[in-house]
Amino acid sequence: MTKIIFRTIFSLLLAVSLAAASKSRASEPAQSERDQLTRRVDALFAAWDKTGSPGCALGVIKDGELIYSRGYGMANLEYGIAITPKSVFDIGSTSKQFTAASVVLLSQQGMLSLEDDIHKFIPELPDYSKRITVRNLLNHTSGIRDYLGLMLMRGMNFDDTTGDDDALRLIVRQKGLNFDPGSEYLYSNSGYFLLSIIVKRVSGKTLAQFAAENIFRPLGMEHTHYHDNHTVIVPMRATGYSPSDGGFKIEMSNFEQTGDGAVYTTVEDLLLWDRNFYDPKVGGRRMYDEMLTQGILTSGKKINYAEGLMVDGYKGLKTIHHGGSWAGYRAELIRFPDQHFSVICLSNLASFNPSKLARDVAGIYLADVLKAPSEAAKPTSSPTTVAISEKELKERAGAYREAKTGLVIKVIPMPDRLMIDYAGMLRFQAVPVSKTSFHGVDAPADIKIDFDGPAKLVLKVETGEPSILERVEVEKLTPAQLAEYAGEYYSDELDVTYALEAKDYKLSFRIAQRGENLVLEPGIKDVFSVRGNETHFFRNHQDRVTGFELNAGRVKGIKFVRK
Repeated sequence: MTKIIFRTIFSLLLAVSLAAASKSRASEPAQSERDQLTRRVDALFAAWDKTGSPGCALGVIKDGELIYSRGYGMANLEYGIAITPKSVFDIGSTSKQFTAASVVLLSQQGMLSLEDDIHKFIPELPDYSKRITVRNLLNHTSGIRDYLGLMLMRGMNFDDTTGDDDALRLIVRQKGLNFDPGSEYLYSNSGYFLLSIIVKRVSGKTLAQFAAENIFRPLGMEHTHYHDNHTVIVPMRATGYSPSDGGFKIEMSNFEQTGDGAVYTTVEDLLLWDRNFYDPKVGGRRMYDEMLTQGILTSGKKINYAEGLMVDGYKGLKTIHHGGSWAGYRAELIRFPDQHFSVICLSNLASFNPSKLARDVAGIYLADVLKAPSEAAKPTSSPTTVAISEKELKERAGAYREAKTGLVIKVIPMPDRLMIDYAGMLRFQAVPVSKTSFHGVDAPADIKIDFDGPAKLVLKVETGEPSILERVEVEKLTPAQLAEYAGEYYSDELDVTYALEAKDYKLSFRIAQRGENLVLEPGIKDVFSVRGNETHFFRNHQDRVTGFELNAGRVKGIKFVRK
């Protein structure tokens, strides 16, 4: 009997041992594969993974769990504190989804309707003779001018301390809109700031309080808040930086208005928010169904922007995402809902491109389902170039203008490539990838340029809509002709005076409140550009310059009258 029991026990132990060995051998390839994936991911961030550089916190989520997370670089260079997944970042416009969620929750509570005219809540706004709805604010079709652009035009610094009253006062001064509500899509931070005012007036609580009570605390997002007081101490906060003289300088914000940005959070807290998408404890499925409702223009065209979220695709896969950029911070949260896969990339460096890197990370993990081969494993690779003659390069040279925005790009030939002067704001080199196509190689974003015949240029930045520019002849003005534009000009909508001076064959642009001189680059007749903004001068019947209109991206039609 003893021998039988011994043999039985021995057999059981042997079976367990063999099963464990088999399991170990089976897990080795899986572990090896995971290690290979993480090495490829780490290679993407190698340039920032050092003690002398700001960097980012990364989170890779699959089926509601972090399958990889780590920090690259430093949260604070002065004290040598490294970034971790617990580091707190300002996520800029990635915050907009939380503002949208707050508004949708209020609509579910019957406190407002997304079809309400916003004058119901903000009666001090001018009557534009056009109905603007809460939904117009949510999907950037309101036509209301962007208050950040207005602040820049007025001469305010982004490191000034500003709050709700400052932003609202400037918006209320505007007598016109960029376009009729609903007719166009143009990203405007004013819309989301005004949503924060609506939340406060409807609920009796600030957006910071409402979101904390209704979103962050119920989900356990203990390290997330709307930062509406710049003096508040934030444990584990990463300091924001921007490049400066071969090193870095601190780049922080003292803004206290919210809605368009101002959420501080971590990778680990955003994991909880991502889980809520699939198993909604806050808002229910109805909240996300509403937030994912894409805007529709009056023409019937559907836009990619929904409500605080972009709904589009990447290499054949559906994506839901939003990036953020403010002060020295950059952020991206991109979700691949059909794969239950998300990437979070939070950075404290102004020159960082988290949107591209997050997609590169996704390209590594989702390579088997992406339609196009992933290039993510080659983070330092350059575009494949082709040989092109000096004559062909010179044929591309010249100035090209986009009629809708007035944006002027200058194309300058170089040996084997082109230099692109992007509206006087940025210069970068573009190498030929075909006889008619060029790819930016030292630009802060993925920029592609295609030449369509001898007089047309098509510009595409990242995944945005392409811009079509036509070749133009740039005016060459004499000192006497430049002097016609000199003088002081006043804008009632901005309550600011610009002083223009003709000197040394240049027309310079000075904001009296700021004392900053900027050079206006001549374009076509009576049209100049400065930092990508179009200045269109007007003349009276005596051919005397009487004023100008300034168009600056998200702010259009600001009129100045000559004193």
